[in-house]
Amino acid sequence: MSYVQDVFEMTARENRGQVQFLQTVGEVLRSIQPAVEQNEGVLKKFRILERMVEPDRQLIFRVTWEDDKGEFHVNRGYRVQFNNAIGPYKGGLRFQGNVNLDMMKFLAFEQTFKNSLTSLPMGGAKGGSDFDPTGKSENEIMRFCQAFMTELYRHIGPNMDVPAGDMGVGGREIGYLFGQYKRIVGAFENGVLTGKGLSYGGSLIRPEATGYGATYFLTEVLRHEGENIKGKTFCLSGFGNVAWGATKKITELGGKVVTLSGPDGYVYDPDGVSGEKMDFMLKMRASNRNLVKDYADRYPCEYVAGKKPWGNVKADVYMPCATQNEITLDDAVAMVAMGVPVLNEVSNMPTTNEACAYLQQHGVLVAPSKAVNAGGVATSGLEMSQNSERLNWSAQEVDMRLRDIMRDIHDKICDTLTEYNMGYNLVAGANLAGFKKVAEAMLAEGVY
Repeated sequence: MSYVQDVFEMTARENRGQVQFLQTVGEVLRSIQPAVEQNEGVLKKFRILERMVEPDRQLIFRVTWEDDKGEFHVNRGYRVQFNNAIGPYKGGLRFQGNVNLDMMKFLAFEQTFKNSLTSLPMGGAKGGSDFDPTGKSENEIMRFCQAFMTELYRHIGPNMDVPAGDMGVGGREIGYLFGQYKRIVGAFENGVLTGKGLSYGGSLIRPEATGYGATYFLTEVLRHEGENIKGKTFCLSGFGNVAWGATKKITELGGKVVTLSGPDGYVYDPDGVSGEKMDFMLKMRASNRNLVKDYADRYPCEYVAGKKPWGNVKADVYMPCATQNEITLDDAVAMVAMGVPVLNEVSNMPTTNEACAYLQQHGVLVAPSKAVNAGGVATSGLEMSQNSERLNWSAQEVDMRLRDIMRDIHDKICDTLTEYNMGYNLVAGANLAGFKKVAEAMLAEGVY
């Protein structure tokens, strides 16, 4: 039995029932097999793979908060600090009813390699709570954030662990979290969180950054294939900051976004989501209703309840921007039958392993989320740099640096694929490139 297989079976035994975590570990371990085979002796001696699949720290804590009626509620909070070999722990906070330890571990593991690809000094972490902000008042969200930070603050810091936003955690929530952190520690350490408002240390274009970065990475992929974005149609899921940023940049570059989705279904707008329709996406996000039907009510177009656009709407590029495992094997079969040529993964692990394998086997070009959505954390890293320098960069400078980082990620993946003679397999290349940097740092730092 191979070293990789040994480590996966050990991980499966010790993490029974954690389906999402085992899914991402399996996908990464399969991809890095060529690098492991070349260096198996030293990797086994220092137990690099065993250490890499085991989080440094898994924090679970109670969060008690009061609603507007004076009733108390108890939620569970998490912070998984997975690996800090190349920098302080870095990764978002997610507030959503389905958050659990399995999800946090999968996201933190993915974050480790994603952050490695950016070339910025950031380790991997993720956190959040099973608190659902949908339908909650401003005061209830504020009180929850304050209670959450009262438990989290002792485990984070500008040089220790720097959380950011994620699903359910936008600029409003980051503001409440930072205010409570500042109140507790008695110091203005604005480098402790990213995704902040511009008035207290935030970075320009941070809300758009994940979507912008995903579009920049796609630009490099299409250039490699002798194509570009202009004139192409795009199916997107979600309608939050990520989908909004992607829609803005796709439209700017001459493409047309024709779908958005929410938990209730999807909308198909053949005229394209542009102009004031993009502004309305922000109003939908801020409404706390979480319904994409609001778009169809405002701008009459087709609304399909209870479904995603995958395999139902023909487009040149599919870009899932919502959540994990939203593209299943059945969706992949429908996509291949429809002739969809490119899947540009924006949300974390949006495609099941079986669906991804099927798409690749049938000639669909898959750009993996580890690379595609790295623009968000890259811009968070740029925000950390601005905080450390006590400077604010212009939107043009941040955008230029983000574009350069996404181009560099694509180049790094291509160089790695060339090294291992693997063709243009972006999924394997992203895992290999991310793994190599983390492994080299862990070896250099010794066993601890």
